[in-house]
Amino acid sequence: MSDVYVVGDPDGLSPLLTELRDAVARELHAQLALRAERIELADVPEAAYQVTLRIDELLSQRRV
Repeated sequence: MSDVYVVGDPDGLSPLLTELRDAVARELHAQLALRAERIELADVPEAAYQVTLRIDELLSQRRV
């Protein structure tokens, strides 16, 4: 990995990517809790939709 990707942040992610990672992790955690710790293949589109809503919420907050 080039040094340009790790300058200023030990995990190599920009502040926006860090926020996105955290939002995705929170939503996946919530989805797994709702689904007894397992996301069935048929549930992937709904879980992805919920992750998308979480990301949209995050990006909307950053624009304000």
